[in-house]
Amino acid sequence: MNMADPREPLLSSSVTEGVLGRGVMPGWYPELFASIREHVSAGRRRALVAANAEVVLTYWRVGREILDRQEAEGYGTKVIDRLSADLRTAFPDAKGFSPRNLKYMRAFAAAWPNEEVVQRTVAQLPWRHHVALLDKLDDPMTRLWYASRAQEEGWTRDLMVHHIAVALHLRSGKAITNFALTLPPEASDLAQQLTKDPYLFDFLGGTETKSERDVEAALVAHVEAFLLELGQGFALVGRQVRLSLGGDDFHLDLLFYHLRLRRYVVIELKARPFAAGDLGQLGLYLAAVDDLLRHPDDEATIGLLLCRGKNSVVAEYALRSFAAPVGLADWVDGLTADLPPELSASLPSIEEIEAELANHPQPKERP
Repeated sequence: MNMADPREPLLSSSVTEGVLGRGVMPGWYPELFASIREHVSAGRRRALVAANAEVVLTYWRVGREILDRQEAEGYGTKVIDRLSADLRTAFPDAKGFSPRNLKYMRAFAAAWPNEEVVQRTVAQLPWRHHVALLDKLDDPMTRLWYASRAQEEGWTRDLMVHHIAVALHLRSGKAITNFALTLPPEASDLAQQLTKDPYLFDFLGGTETKSERDVEAALVAHVEAFLLELGQGFALVGRQVRLSLGGDDFHLDLLFYHLRLRRYVVIELKARPFAAGDLGQLGLYLAAVDDLLRHPDDEATIGLLLCRGKNSVVAEYALRSFAAPVGLADWVDGLTADLPPELSASLPSIEEIEAELANHPQPKERP
């Protein structure tokens, strides 16, 4: 079917000349065209998703057949090589039947023994995601966690690999908060899921001797990496945002707006461990943003206090009676520095990271 480029402007006049001189169109024609174009675009997207799911399911079934036969007969690698050659002869236009990929199919079937789970969640991801999951993760539950998040949030393969490398599953939703006491249940659950502890600002390159302003400036200088660590949905509104209250000026460290939460998020940075008195300053900022910046359609502002360490017991007591919605988490600037033992153990070594980068060709410079 020959379709118009969706980037072309819609016809807008009340009486418009038809395409290729096919006559005069009535005034309602642009609305009809726009509606049908949307149906076609949505159908094409669904077709691509369905086609990908069929490919992944086919690979799973091929892998299941190979795995079952291997378990029953105990054959060697020569069978895989012969099977690869015969499949490529039978389907000369198809790709993906190399001996290496057939072994991935076998590993894929072994990693996901339940076909129902594959159909419901796993099949929605492209095959390259599955190869990465098989290469990077051994634990089935951890693999399912990343597969589910990648599917829900639309992660690219490289973004998923990045989140695996920095052990997102061990940090996600771990901040100490009072959201359950200060927010409605649905908003509380979502806000909690969007937190981390600790936040990993490894792109800063060591900040032990820097002031809070230096850290803040470095975060803004690396805003793309900073937003990546904060997670999807955060939009930077400003740094050192000025608020005038009764003739006195105050400056917020970092102000964000979260698109899914539909509310402002005030982030305060501390280059030292948490002190209970920090909450008073943050509470002042939250009230001011609600009064001065919040739109009537926005939800109440929440705060996130990022410190260089904390006493968790003190933090939980301090937040328990605090009226405004606030989360409290550590931040670190190295992959293994100051991290809990279970988190440090799961992170890759510098040698492993360098090897991973070496396997990806760098983009060529433009002349």
